[in-house]
Amino acid sequence: MAKKEGLGSVKRFGVRYGTTTKFKTAQVEKLYYGKRLKCPYCSKNRVKRVFFGVWECRKCDAKFTAKAYTIEKEAVATEEA
Repeated sequence: MAKKEGLGSVKRFGVRYGTTTKFKTAQVEKLYYGKRLKCPYCSKNRVKRVFFGVWECRKCDAKFTAKAYTIEKEAVATEEA
C-alpha cells in the first residue's frame, strides 16, 4: 500500500478517521499554521483569526474578512468603530 506524504501534525490521530480525512485535514492545517500572515494595512506579521473568515491584526487593531483558514490578496476590509 502506498503512503501519502505530508500528513504532518495529523499523525496524532493514529489509525482513526481514515486516510482521506486525515490528508484533507493536513492540507487545511498547513494553510492555517504554515506561514505568518501579514496584515494588509500595516504589513506586520501579527494577524490572528477571530472566528470563521474574520481576522484581526494585533498591532493596528484592524478587522477584516478573508478566507476561513488563510488570508488571500483579495481580502475585503470591514471598518468597525
